[in-house]
Amino acid sequence: LCFAQKDVFQLKDLEKIAPKEKGITSMSVKEILQSLVDDGMVDTDRIGTSNYFWAFPSKALHARKRKLEELESQFAESSQKKESLEKSIEKSKIGREDTADRAALLKELAALRQKKEQLKTEIDKYRECDPDVVEEMRQTNQVAKEAANRWTDNIFSIKSWAKRKFGFEESRIDKGFGIPEDLDYID
Repeated sequence: LCFAQKDVFQLKDLEKIAPKEKGITSMSVKEILQSLVDDGMVDTDRIGTSNYFWAFPSKALHARKRKLEELESQFAESSQKKESLEKSIEKSKIGREDTADRAALLKELAALRQKKEQLKTEIDKYRECDPDVVEEMRQTNQVAKEAANRWTDNIFSIKSWAKRKFGFEESRIDKGFGIPEDLDYID
């Protein structure tokens, strides 16, 4: 409608004209107009207390030209990138021609990789005997032992406190809290 008449309109004018000329219900004109404004197809500006809407064919033409230029630029960049990649592929093919020597070297490489994997699994079998692993296990065990003794000390402290505070017997505290009779520090 704005293209056809090349004029500026207010919303109330469009709500009257659009149902007659374009068959759009007057209730949906505002929605459609807002959608067109959001898409940049119709321009709007507030002048005083009124909102004015317009869309001129030249703006759409310029937008399409900008988009076309942008796409052509992207196409040129992509074409140049494609060419450089093809040149890179050709360059990398040099020295990799399928020859008997190359096939033998590839076969040897595959065999060496397989042997490497076998040796790796062999090493993993003997990992338990590795001095570094054994030392790490000793240190871990020491930390665990210290933690167990700390908790044992805490249990004895709480038992002592409970005996003083409430006058419970030690066997009664052990039974109530499920503490084994032979609980002692780890050497």
